[in-house]
Amino acid sequence: MAFFEGFTLQQIETPGARLRVRLGGQGPPLLLLHGNPETHAMWHRVAPQLAEHFSVVAPDLRGYGGSQKFPASRDHAPYAKRAMAQDMVDLMRGLGHEEFLVAAHDRGARVAHRMALDHPQAVRRLCVMDIVPTIEHFERTDMAFAMGYYHWFFLAQPHPGPEDMINRDTAAWFFFQTSREPKARGFFHPEAEADYLAALKNPATVTAICEDYRAAATIDLVHDRESRAAGQKIACPLMVLWGAKGRIGQWYDPLALWRRYAAGPVEGAAVPTGHYLPEEAPDAVLGHLRPFLETA
Repeated sequence: MAFFEGFTLQQIETPGARLRVRLGGQGPPLLLLHGNPETHAMWHRVAPQLAEHFSVVAPDLRGYGGSQKFPASRDHAPYAKRAMAQDMVDLMRGLGHEEFLVAAHDRGARVAHRMALDHPQAVRRLCVMDIVPTIEHFERTDMAFAMGYYHWFFLAQPHPGPEDMINRDTAAWFFFQTSREPKARGFFHPEAEADYLAALKNPATVTAICEDYRAAATIDLVHDRESRAAGQKIACPLMVLWGAKGRIGQWYDPLALWRRYAAGPVEGAAVPTGHYLPEEAPDAVLGHLRPFLETA
């Protein structure tokens, strides 16, 4: 399997952070945002096909992979989804794209949700994968969520407690975290898996991951409640994809829930995967994603 054939890998300075970015293709600009505990490498099975139709921009979020890391702070503001979203808008503007398409998974989808609220003029169409809004998770927390998403509460514990435990054996933590998905190691490309593990060997990456989750449980909720009180909703067309073997579709009605947060049309479907949609079933993801993006 080729790994980002035809793409370049660059370090790009934005006003807020230095980002490692994979670039390839021609056409309308498309931003791809990854989840945790991964990097932009998670898009390796769909990015080349998308690059046949789009100018693909696949960065590592701040703190993740090869992008700039910021230390732990009391308010976790450097890892607020608002700050991470601003990075992405600045990145795309620096590349000459004032408006663009977005497809995002997991933590990256939470960044994309905030970006669509804070920068509605920039996001033309948005696809979120295997999430519901962060505030809905927290406000609906029950035993099933606490057990299934235990890491939300572990990683959000005060610095440096979670970091110290993870740093004792980052590979063991990575495989425990990801292998809860059936056959997870079987669908991770060796180069992608190596990229994920290399990033985790840097203790600053582990701190960034924890700060991401601390922000989700604090400052992000403040921003989400403010947006909800103001009636702020996603203005662009929205596609929602989730893994049929995962928890999102078992616990929620994803389309009904997202329609409460969107002012525009919402469509979507389950795909035959667990959590890691683009790596487990790239053809199924592309079958939904390309027609949605190409109608922009």
